[in-house]
Amino acid sequence: MKLKVVIHEAEEGGYWAEVPSIAGCATQGDTFEELLENIYEAIEGCLSVDVNTVKITENGRVMEIAV
Repeated sequence: MKLKVVIHEAEEGGYWAEVPSIAGCATQGDTFEELLENIYEAIEGCLSVDVNTVKITENGRVMEIAV
């Protein structure tokens, strides 16, 4: 999966980034390298779903796919 990330320089120093295709997915970092680490973590967190809270019927399935 490829996602566009918009990176901004923060006025107080450092950087912050947002992922427009995932509502509310944003992070920050003091350095560009820290920002890159944090954006991967933020995307993973925004896309993860706890399947234990989803009600699955008797005929339902849980699948993991790559897009």
